Parts: sequence; C-alpha cells; structure tokens
Amino acid sequence: MATAAGCAAILAGVAYAPRVLRAQQAQPPLPIHQVPSTKDGGVVVMLCDGKTSMEVKGLKTGESMSHAQAVKVTRELMAQWQREHPNEKWQMAQTDESSQPVPAPSAASGADVAKPSGTVPSAENTGKAAATGMQQGETYASFTDRDYKVWKNETDSFVAEGKKVFHDAKELGGTIGVSCDMCHPDASNTHPETYPKYQVQLQKVALLRDMIDWCIENPVKGKALDPNDPKLRALEAYILAQRKGVPLDYGKH
Repeated sequence: MATAAGCAAILAGVAYAPRVLRAQQAQPPLPIHQVPSTKDGGVVVMLCDGKTSMEVKGLKTGESMSHAQAVKVTRELMAQWQREHPNEKWQMAQTDESSQPVPAPSAASGADVAKPSGTVPSAENTGKAAATGMQQGETYASFTDRDYKVWKNETDSFVAEGKKVFHDAKELGGTIGVSCDMCHPDASNTHPETYPKYQVQLQKVALLRDMIDWCIENPVKGKALDPNDPKLRALEAYILAQRKGVPLDYGKH
C-alpha cells in the first residue's frame, strides 16, 4: 500500500510531467523577413536589420557568390545603410584579413577586447588567488594554477572556434557566400551585452543566440542551428568574448 508521502510524490510527478513535456516541445520557427521580389531574376540579399536590401544580378537561387563578390555586395549594402543612417557609427573592415581562419590562441595571447581588435581575446588575470594558486571560496576549494591554465586554454580554443565559424560562410551553413564578419568585422556592432532584449525582426524578446540563428537563416540564407549545436555555442562565445569588460545593459537599443 502506498504511503501518504508516496502518493504525494506520485501526484507531484503527474503534475510535473506536463510541464516537462511542454518545455521539451520544439520552439516555433523564427520569423523569416520578407525580402523584396526579384526584378531581374537574381537573388535579393538583405542585411540583418530586415530592411536594407539589394538584388545580386546573375546570382540564381541555390548558387553561392565568390568571397570577393560577397564582400562587395555586403559593403554596398552597408554603404546604403550608412546613407540612410548618417548619425550612426558602424565599424567596417579595412582589409579582408579578418576573413581568414585563425589558429587556436597561444597561452601568451591577450587583447583588450572591449575594443574589437581582430585578435582572439584571452582571459585576463583572474585575481591574486589565481596568480598564487590560492583557494577561492568553498565551491571551488582545491583548484590550482594548472587548473586555471587548462580552463583558460579550453576557453580560448572554444572562442577561436567561434571566430573561425564567424568568418567562414561555409562553416555557417550559408548558401550565398556571405559570412558574419562581412557586416560585423571582429564581431563589432553586435552588442551582446544588451541581450536579452525585444528584437523587432524576431517579434519577441530574444537571447543573443536567437539573433545569431535569425541572421543565419536570413542574411546568410542558411539553416538555423540547434540551441546545443557546438557551432552556435562557439559563435555566442566569440561574440561575447569580443565585448569583455563592457558592462551588461540588457534591453538597451
């Protein structure tokens, strides 16, 4: 015979199950922005603002642009955006060096990433305790200098992987040759510190990874990544790392 406590546990389990199932249900697909109709049979490419667009003549659906062509198209789009927003500042790439895959950072690498510099940022000194190998608190009561180095190398490698994906249209799964860095060199102008916030393009309060997925589906014309996809996680890590030291200011536009 079940005890009262046992019955309560069973009832609690029954009451809890629907919530678990609801949480596991697939999220509705992200909104797809409506690009203008083609006039000359080409492919219409649109920026992540969901408004600025241009038609690439001669590019057929399913075809991909060369890297040089994709850079030219995105720069023309950004020039159009800047003409329409004369009071806004936007960092643009000066060379195509940022489009090249980067090697995993060395232990000696380091950069002030609050100001994007094109280098993979590394963790700063985590404090006197880290420098001396002292214990920190009760939760992590026994980590050493070696632990710090291992964790730092793992984190830097993860961020480097995100940078590689960010700068590579094929790694992103894009279909027209456009990569994230063409409009956001070194992840500039992404402002990850302002998430979560309401994004008009998504018609909801969005996390950074929601906006990454939306950009992959729309400007890049690829397929949205699963929330646990290593590429999406690495992209998010790279973008966040580039704003290290910038205060959080969620909801800011």
